[in-house]
Amino acid sequence: MVLWRKGLTLGLSSDEKSPVVGSSSDDATSADVQRLEFDARRTPQPGDLTLEQDTAGGLGRHLGLFSTTFLIIGRIIGTGIFSTPATITSSVGSVGAALMLWVLGLLLSFAGLCVWLELGCMFPRSGGEKVYLEAAYRQPRFLATVVFSTQAIFLGFTASGCIIFAENILIAANHNVTEWGERGIALAVIIAVTCIHTFTPNLGVKLMNILGVIKIVVLVFIVITGWVVLGGKVHKIPDPGASFRNSFAGSSSSGYEYATALFKVLNSYAGWSNAAYVLNEVRRPVRTLKVAGPLGLGICGVLYLLANVAFFAAATPGEISSSGNTVATYFFGRVFGAAAERALSVLVALSAFGNVLTVTFIVIVAIPFGDAYDFILDLEGYPSSVIYVFVGIGLFILRWRSPQVPRPFKAWWPVPVFFLLGQGFLLVAPFLRPPGGKGDTSLPYWLYPVVGIAVLACGVLYWFGWRVLLPRAGRFDYAERQMTLKDGTVLTVFDRKS
Repeated sequence: MVLWRKGLTLGLSSDEKSPVVGSSSDDATSADVQRLEFDARRTPQPGDLTLEQDTAGGLGRHLGLFSTTFLIIGRIIGTGIFSTPATITSSVGSVGAALMLWVLGLLLSFAGLCVWLELGCMFPRSGGEKVYLEAAYRQPRFLATVVFSTQAIFLGFTASGCIIFAENILIAANHNVTEWGERGIALAVIIAVTCIHTFTPNLGVKLMNILGVIKIVVLVFIVITGWVVLGGKVHKIPDPGASFRNSFAGSSSSGYEYATALFKVLNSYAGWSNAAYVLNEVRRPVRTLKVAGPLGLGICGVLYLLANVAFFAAATPGEISSSGNTVATYFFGRVFGAAAERALSVLVALSAFGNVLTVTFIVIVAIPFGDAYDFILDLEGYPSSVIYVFVGIGLFILRWRSPQVPRPFKAWWPVPVFFLLGQGFLLVAPFLRPPGGKGDTSLPYWLYPVVGIAVLACGVLYWFGWRVLLPRAGRFDYAERQMTLKDGTVLTVFDRKS
């Protein structure tokens, strides 16, 4: 017997479950629920469950506007802004080009958010991309679901967070260890997080909330410090405007280098779609999603741009590029000295620890440790872009196939087109040979897109084996039925029948 969960729950915290439709709250009135159910009767259903079945069970609609906005902000602000500016600057070669990519990444993220808002308001249920792919690509049955699930299982990890934790905690301890020592620390983080979520899940949720606040406080402090530096109040930085003169000098002309840098920018913005995964928990989901999404991403975008300005005010592009994955701690060392650098390293390490929600061992052990962080970011980004392209195309498929469906939010058509063009560039450019044939790691420059495609291909092969080969070889078929758990959650169960 095979169980098929109504919504993908990978990568979600232990409290992100599905609520009962019509659960009591001040904002989620029975009229709201009735309206959603009425709209659902006019909307093509993703998967086999109705809206009422799909949103049954769990904790209830307990997330309001503030909580949903904070959920997005807490997910976006991770290790990326504290670590990736160095690699991004090194790839594109100049301050101007780096800042331009941060702006472009923000625009692409907002374009993607508009696509998700339209689809999320059409299908106000948990699951995000899984739901939208199921709605747009109904045949072959379950193919879109399996491919997306495979990508989430293999690449929905935060091994990059483990690496950043290891590097920053060593800076804080003012101690150098071997490469395998750093690997050991990274693996210890994975084991610790797994044990916390397994044996003390409530503690895990509290820790994530506390560490989420720490991340935001650290980022705001960096921004304020940058203003102080630009105001000429820090004597250690005699010329804070030096990096911004002739800011595009030395910019790269390689499409490959811009693509790999843009992957890292977009990874830093990742999380703008976080509310879509838990819409079953959100009170008045359509209205809340339309406000919380732009608000959360907008706040993070402003903070990110100001943080980058702060980094370049305190150090030259060359110094930023050579700081490696610890650019934020380097910034504090330049401004406040070695003691502050070690103190911030602890906070950045805690931020990384808070982002480690899922488990992976392979990448940390197999990839050269100096290359692991950049390779992981690129590897995570490429299959995600493939998924995003299919979601963006699916938006237009649904507009053509079901024009009568109510759309509480509808994106202006050039916005999803811009999003698709950006993602298309990210799919093609990594195969363009970079200068000297070398990417941003010691590994072959074409390796991460090939591995990303291979992961998606594994999903296709798994679906083919499950839906085609096994039934033919065993001379059976699948009989589907629905099962309700004690908390009201509805599952689709697959039984074998001869």
